Amino acid sequence: MNFAPLRRAGVYVFLSLAAFISVFPFYWMAVGSTNQSVDIVRGKLGFGGNLLVNFQHLMSQVDLYRVFGNSFLIAIISTVLTLAISSLAGYGFEMFRSRIRERIFELLLLLLSIPFAALMVPLFVMISRAQLTNTFTAVILPGIASIFMIFYFRQATKAFPRELRDAARVDGLKEWQIFLYVYMPTMRSTYAAATIIVFMNAWNNYLWPLIVLQTPDNKTITLVISTLTAAYTPDYGVILLTTVLATAPTLIIFFVLQRQFVQGMLGAVK
Repeated sequence: MNFAPLRRAGVYVFLSLAAFISVFPFYWMAVGSTNQSVDIVRGKLGFGGNLLVNFQHLMSQVDLYRVFGNSFLIAIISTVLTLAISSLAGYGFEMFRSRIRERIFELLLLLLSIPFAALMVPLFVMISRAQLTNTFTAVILPGIASIFMIFYFRQATKAFPRELRDAARVDGLKEWQIFLYVYMPTMRSTYAAATIIVFMNAWNNYLWPLIVLQTPDNKTITLVISTLTAAYTPDYGVILLTTVLATAPTLIIFFVLQRQFVQGMLGAVK
């Protein structure tokens, strides 16, 4: 008996169920942003007509433009600096040989196992002594030298053709020119994948901004959502609308760079 059709049908059923479980929270979030709190509590699954009212309530409670400006500023600067530093470090670890190179890299990987909760107190003390509390610099600095991204770029650099580097040296290019004009264009898929990862981490960062950002004018979108949910009588329609707005930038970046993301995660070099 041929069980291939049954096996194929079982795979499709499983994938359909997994897709539904993955997509339904987003659907519920979008539907909830158009309904009143009472409808959300009752479990209404259809779209409502309360979207503009929820948006007006949100604007009356939050300076939305400033909050999004803060989040974009932190996320963009963090992404650019992290990609620059991590790619330089990953390139250096792979291209330049030394006796202690692997020992240093192993030490970095060991530090990666330390949870951030163990670093919060000493890190906050350092930021306080540097008088950087309640500044965007305090949020950005701790994350720009990402050990994970250094590891990621080093692994991706293993696929970089060394013949290109040798040919560039023959043409008289210096090392920084090889990195800037040869390595970066060749590894653009890797940079695209890293951009998505770093931007999402910076955009969704909650715990550290909660500690160092102390005034409402400097709050990010994740802190605003937390504030809305902590109200005595939370307005779920407003909360879900804010969540939709907060999710949109990361979804847009992912869909724009989706193809490059897949290539970068697979280690493609062009």
